[in-house]
Amino acid sequence: MSGTTAHRDLLRLITCGSVDDGKSTLIGRLLADAGAVPEDQLRGAVPSSGNNNLPDYAMLLDGLQAEREQGITIDVGYRFFTTPRRRFILADTPGHEQYTRNMATGASAADVAIVLVDASKGLLSQTWRHSAIVSTMGIRRVVLAVNKMDLIDYRQRDFADIVAAYASMAGQLGLSDVTSIPVSALQGDNVIRQSDATPWYQGPTLLRYLETVEIPDASSKPFRFSVQWVNRGASGFRSYAGTILGGHLRVGDEVAVQPSGVRSRVSRIITFDGDLEEARAGQAVSLTLTDAVDVSRGDLLAGCEQLPHLADQFAADLVWLDEAPMLPGRPYVMRLGTATYTATVTELKHRLDMNTGAGRAAKQLDVNQIGFANLGLDRPAAFDAYADNRNTGNFILIDRVTNGTVGAGMIRFPLRRAANLTWQNFSTDRSARSAIKGHRPAVLWFTGFSGSGKSTVADAIDRRLLALGSHTYILDGDNIRHGLNRDLGFTDTDRVENIRRVIEVARLLADAGLIVLVSFISPFRAERRLARERLGADEFLEIFVDTSLAECERRDPKGLYRKAREGKIANFTGLDSAYEPPETPDIHLRTAEMSVEQEVELVLQSLRQRGILD
Repeated sequence: MSGTTAHRDLLRLITCGSVDDGKSTLIGRLLADAGAVPEDQLRGAVPSSGNNNLPDYAMLLDGLQAEREQGITIDVGYRFFTTPRRRFILADTPGHEQYTRNMATGASAADVAIVLVDASKGLLSQTWRHSAIVSTMGIRRVVLAVNKMDLIDYRQRDFADIVAAYASMAGQLGLSDVTSIPVSALQGDNVIRQSDATPWYQGPTLLRYLETVEIPDASSKPFRFSVQWVNRGASGFRSYAGTILGGHLRVGDEVAVQPSGVRSRVSRIITFDGDLEEARAGQAVSLTLTDAVDVSRGDLLAGCEQLPHLADQFAADLVWLDEAPMLPGRPYVMRLGTATYTATVTELKHRLDMNTGAGRAAKQLDVNQIGFANLGLDRPAAFDAYADNRNTGNFILIDRVTNGTVGAGMIRFPLRRAANLTWQNFSTDRSARSAIKGHRPAVLWFTGFSGSGKSTVADAIDRRLLALGSHTYILDGDNIRHGLNRDLGFTDTDRVENIRRVIEVARLLADAGLIVLVSFISPFRAERRLARERLGADEFLEIFVDTSLAECERRDPKGLYRKAREGKIANFTGLDSAYEPPETPDIHLRTAEMSVEQEVELVLQSLRQRGILD
């Protein structure tokens, strides 16, 4: 960037519109007329004889081969350009429903949205969809660009009708700052130059609006600084590197370290070019504090005059990005700023119907869907509402098995009820309970197909443990569904909740000092991994009862496989519902090669080796 442009402020904008609304043509025209397209690329925009030999501006945008072939936008394309008044980052986002996640990604960082409408068609269902996403992602400034005015002979009445219809829609979505501009991207009307064909329009051109629209000043918000790195040097020197995400800071200001709440004062603001007396939002700096307080990567330094929320539960809008659905109760890795948590969706309130804007009851979110949900974390986190600070109010969810990003969220508000709950400690603890039992507590988690022999071997081990004087209890999948989990079905969502409840029951029984035998199909690795984390690796044994599906179906002790094959049972594990076998079980029982007695001996031997039994 040249020194002459470095001082200009930056506007991030997103463009969205239905297929054939002329979005690519509008962007291409905007970039070309603003001088942001190299001459050789502009010459490549082959003139079309069907358009009076005007350049095909859309060719400047569709960079992917698939986009050129299909004539649509698939991925988010970012364009950078500069005018004498301002710098711009323009996100060109897809219009198709199946690429909603890409559009949401582009909208997450935008200050202004250009919603394109074909003047000859008026508002479409995609107009609602795109506007709803824009609203959900916190964008409040919208340009309604009514394109292809040349096709309706620049009629003012038609333009006014579209503007009025959109005003009603925007009001329902909470979009209060809407500027409507009649344009013809093909002819260049009101894009950069004021059009003679619309003498009834006295508002700004599209570029003039973008150059002059007010950008929210992040420096006016409370101070927020996410610690990305802790620098340790000689003589005990410590500084904390990161980016200021809101507000401003001066040397001597008091800050609070969140979530610990410890306070100190800033002694230095360090940059590559030397120390500063003051820094503002958007600057990357290193800070030193006057006190030797404990600060780690992931902590949030905040101004003491207005602290962020601190809670382990909150409500958020959630955009699902993955082909595998979001299942409430399933643990995910959450990245909030530079901190990492284990998070679960504790309750999916509703899924957003993009065609009507209404909330629809749902048990899961599929790819490209947006929902409103409660989430719970493994420990308290510091954050702001997304509406107050987009940098400290957004997060992503990551699959714990694939490490792929599966969701993105915007926090609405903390759930206060979590702050009203405290853990009650009693004088008798698990060590005291286990001491009188003569063994350590443990959870033996048997997993495998229906009919694999889980309950049979668990029962045999239980008898041997009782004979040895151990205190035990068996949690069996069928038995639990007669009571505690009788309200759950066999969908993936219900299976996740089924296991979540069993994990909590097993925790209580282990806390009582028992050896707990859990016999559940528990088909998903994610939930079995959650069980290990909740119960503690030294007390949890994953036991894979490895029997082939064919053998289980041959045995069919309950006649369930036959019913499933007849279509009388849906979502049956191994047939029309997935089973994810353990990759590295603690104990592997290959039932085709072992007798039940051998399996029992192998498990008891492992318990002795781990010190659970004497």
